Amino acid sequence: MTLSKPSDPRLAALRAALYRGIPALLAGCVFLAAWELYVDLSGIKPSILPAPSRIVVQGWLNREALIANTWPTLGATLGGFALSLAFAFAASILMDFVPFMRRALLPIFITSQTLPLVAIAPLVVLWFGFGLLPKILLVALVTFFPLLVALLQGYESTDRDITELLNSMKASRWRIFRLARLPSSLPYFFAGLRISITYAVVGAIFAEYAGAARGLGIYILNAKNNFRPDLVLAAVIVSAVLTLCLFGATLMIQRLIMPWQPSGERRR
Repeated sequence: MTLSKPSDPRLAALRAALYRGIPALLAGCVFLAAWELYVDLSGIKPSILPAPSRIVVQGWLNREALIANTWPTLGATLGGFALSLAFAFAASILMDFVPFMRRALLPIFITSQTLPLVAIAPLVVLWFGFGLLPKILLVALVTFFPLLVALLQGYESTDRDITELLNSMKASRWRIFRLARLPSSLPYFFAGLRISITYAVVGAIFAEYAGAARGLGIYILNAKNNFRPDLVLAAVIVSAVLTLCLFGATLMIQRLIMPWQPSGERRR
């Protein structure tokens, strides 16, 4: 009698993820098939509503231009997100250690999120020029607030018994933060990270609308002005794929830092 070998946990997790993704995949296929069928049967002009097949073909034929314009958008996205992450982390530590700064700064940060990006982007480009800096600043403006709120909430979730134990051992404020408050904030931090990364690409594209030489935002704007909705949608697909890749990268980083909780939330 032979005993069966236990299955690989990574393979089992992959199968579970594929199984969970089947409904979304089927829904997407039905939607695309209905879209394709509607365009074929209605006879609508491609300059108004292109079929999915035309979008794919034209995107492939113009792949060099799409790739060339994707790199500047990716650079602005990563640069702005890095600045956002550094600023949110520094601000959260300051606001956690100094309650007065939290009361003083948090309303200002909340107000900054009420400013429309469409109105702010031209001003930032006017002040800082048409280079990479204004794009980085706009991406940081869009993405830092979810990170900040997630970190602050994570600090507050620290178990009070752990804090009291460290206080009884005469631990310093910084040591309590490093050993208790910071580890407690990790699940909240990664939740905020996933939210922010989905805004980052959109923020970079909006910044390029306001003024840029290259980028997916400029490519979409030029395609729209040339009445090429197929190329507009092809660039939108590229931006969506880029966002999904960055989202997946955050999950991989979480898996490395928090191996006991690789996906944030477990489903039964």
